[in-house]
Amino acid sequence: MNVRHVLVLPDRDAAEEVATEVVDRFGLPEEPQLVRDALAGEDDAEDAQWLVVIEDPQEKLDSASLDDLAATYDGWLEAP
Repeated sequence: MNVRHVLVLPDRDAAEEVATEVVDRFGLPEEPQLVRDALAGEDDAEDAQWLVVIEDPQEKLDSASLDDLAATYDGWLEAP
């Protein structure tokens, strides 16, 4: 089974920092994917969240640790 973790961050800078930190902290072989997620009904680019999508095919990453990391940047781990 291929597990995918999605961290939701308030802006691109936070998402980029989390993506770098998650690679360093958890020893990922590749950097996670960053995705801009516009809020429903919002046209303003300022109202976009950023997603950090982390593939975890070995199911080795701890969800609580990922959520704590995201919270440090005012984000959260999206529930599956």
